[in-house]
Amino acid sequence: MGLVVWLEEVSRRDHPLVGGKAANLGEVARIARVPPGFVVTAEAFRRFLEATGLKPKILETLKAVRGGGPEDYERASASVRGLIETTAMPEDIAGEIAAAYARLSELAGARDVPVAVRSSATAEDIGEASFAGQQDTYLNVRGVEGVIDHVKKVWASLYSARAIYYREQMGIPHETVSMAVLVQKLVNARSAGVMFTLDPTNGDTSKVVIEAGWGLGEGVARGIVTPDEFVVDKATLKIVERRISRKRVAVVRDEAGLTKEVELPEEKASAPSLDDSEVVEYAKMALELERYYGRPLDIEFSVDADMQFPRNLFIVQVRPETVWSRRERAPERRETGGGTVVAKGIAASPGVAVGRAKICLTLDDARRKLQKGDILVTRMTDPDWVPYMRLASAIVTDEGGRTSHAAIVSRELGIPAVVGTGNATQVLRDGEMYTVDGGKGVVLAGAVEAKAEAKIAEAVAAGREIVLHIYRAIPTGTKVYMNLGEPEKIEEYKDLPFDGIGLMRIEFVISSWIGEHPLYLLSVGQEQKFVDKMAEGIAKVASAIYPRPVVVRFSDFKTNEYRSLRGGEKFEPEERNPMLGWRGVSRYVSPQYEKAFRLELKAVKKAREELGLTNIWVMAPFVRTVWEAERFAKLLEEEGLYRDRDFKVWAMAEVPSVAFMAEEFAPYFDGFSVGSNDLTQLTLGVDRDNDFLVRINPKYFDEREAPVLKAIYELIDRAHRHGLTVSICGQGPSVYPQMVEFLVRAGIDSVSVNPDAVLNTRVLVASIEMKALRERLDAVYRALYKADGDEEFREIVRKVFGRLRY
Repeated sequence: MGLVVWLEEVSRRDHPLVGGKAANLGEVARIARVPPGFVVTAEAFRRFLEATGLKPKILETLKAVRGGGPEDYERASASVRGLIETTAMPEDIAGEIAAAYARLSELAGARDVPVAVRSSATAEDIGEASFAGQQDTYLNVRGVEGVIDHVKKVWASLYSARAIYYREQMGIPHETVSMAVLVQKLVNARSAGVMFTLDPTNGDTSKVVIEAGWGLGEGVARGIVTPDEFVVDKATLKIVERRISRKRVAVVRDEAGLTKEVELPEEKASAPSLDDSEVVEYAKMALELERYYGRPLDIEFSVDADMQFPRNLFIVQVRPETVWSRRERAPERRETGGGTVVAKGIAASPGVAVGRAKICLTLDDARRKLQKGDILVTRMTDPDWVPYMRLASAIVTDEGGRTSHAAIVSRELGIPAVVGTGNATQVLRDGEMYTVDGGKGVVLAGAVEAKAEAKIAEAVAAGREIVLHIYRAIPTGTKVYMNLGEPEKIEEYKDLPFDGIGLMRIEFVISSWIGEHPLYLLSVGQEQKFVDKMAEGIAKVASAIYPRPVVVRFSDFKTNEYRSLRGGEKFEPEERNPMLGWRGVSRYVSPQYEKAFRLELKAVKKAREELGLTNIWVMAPFVRTVWEAERFAKLLEEEGLYRDRDFKVWAMAEVPSVAFMAEEFAPYFDGFSVGSNDLTQLTLGVDRDNDFLVRINPKYFDEREAPVLKAIYELIDRAHRHGLTVSICGQGPSVYPQMVEFLVRAGIDSVSVNPDAVLNTRVLVASIEMKALRERLDAVYRALYKADGDEEFREIVRKVFGRLRY
């Protein structure tokens, strides 16, 4: 590849040359239309520095500032950026950019097509990696000179004061950094929106649901407008449902590249934002992308006002759908039988709830008025509303569609929601009792019985305790633990017949209860907030099931996940493959993160000692080497956490080195827990996030493959020889009964499964153990019967073993 390449020519393997953003868009461009563009490669940046002689000047400037104060770094940054921005572009690079821009303008049918000029981080780009979003993006750039100038501005942004400082703190040589620049036609959005390759309300995978509004997609995503909705049947590509709403405003871009809301005339407000041919064409794109990625998708799109159909239909973002794709079956449907309809809107999240309406037009209203169990009635929601949404028994909004913030969060929280009513804040009365039916999209006056749910409730009330008592009475030598993510769910599951929590994922507490990067909290002096909130989340689970143990796995976010926390972009690198990067114990023992990990240790100590919950154990994720295990163990002791009879420390066995070197790891842990997903990918050499091989043959990623089972068997054998216990908390035992049998027969001490698999797993484990016991007794019987002895001895053997077996 040269100095400039076209977007459709690149793929993920070109990441080091074109950066992650461009590489991913290049993949999508193979299946669907993305805004056309080109990439000024990282090689062009390196050649620019060499040809202009800037490299030694920059390095000298940066060397002089090392160890200085903030003002010194600001001056160095200004100096370096000035050098880059004021130095003429070498002719060969300028020529290729000019030619590419001319071709892009020609394709767009414009003399000087407006473009967006964006950074695209490469594998070596530690500067952008550490401060994602800090490198500049420029919109509405026009003309060859403008494009060249802004390419240099993006390059120069690699040397912000914070990026320079961070690289030095990380020990990253400045000469290793590089950057590619993505130049794309700026979509003049006539319409935009979101589509799902399943029905986001009920998980129906036979449909494509498309929501659209006028202008930029921000209006739909933020719930500013109630969008038009189109439902397309996948089999026939027919539009089976349509709902055209009154879209009172559009979000548009001004000349400065910022966004603003504009009022729409009534005629346009009530007109469809997509015509039927556009709906069907987008549905086709969605199906092609779903087949390529092999999973349900959440797709953002934009219709260009300056181009002709179908070339004006663009895909601007593709990501996995995250709610229904994690569920194995649909929830029990809850419906109301009758009642007076007070408000009607879009069925956004199924279920029925009864409560008092609280009309909250502002966050201050919510703070003052909303109590747990109330119905939150508001115009629309955004992320700031989430703490109050958690209190609500149901949510009703004036604006928004099934892909709005209110709808998505309601589905994730599992509470009923009706959105896009148009007038709920006006027709519902504050403090009055209402019934919200999220499955039908209606709000009813008063408390209306949910008939189907009432029958279920009666059945549960009559038989639940009897059934659970029977299951609890089933004895097993192999303990059956349960996996848990959300602490709030423990109240729902605490009476299930499990022997403890074998995996408590602490990530949910960090993302939902805290929401801020621990290093950010440390930097602003609010580290106690992290400790208190984490201790509270752990304690909620441990107290609910005391004295059964709770194995708390320390945080195992990848860098891209940590970056999404507030303040995270300042501290997290953008790695080429976060799955195999700075995660697990390698993060805890690093000088960059150690002080943040100590906050997790303080939270565990607080929950155990101050709150008296001595049933809390801990587990280290993604352990790779013995030396980091040793350092991890010392960190625990330094924070006053010592292994003893009621405080066990486990290690996740996800990396094969743990399975095959269990003896070397044994001095630092009391047990291991197999993470079968990561162990499978690292044993078979298959990226668990890449579905291409699995589509060729599912066996490429299968926990039941012989090498994976052999690794688990070796771990059990080696651990037991050194007195350590072994568990498993991956998805395998929850999904494959035959894997449970292998594990039990291999002598595993416990299996930890998802809540919906606890009952069946307990029965299965008991039956496997009984079967194995009978097989052993049969072997003993045959051995004794064949032994030397008289007929009287043989008769005793027949009688004893006959009773045992029958």
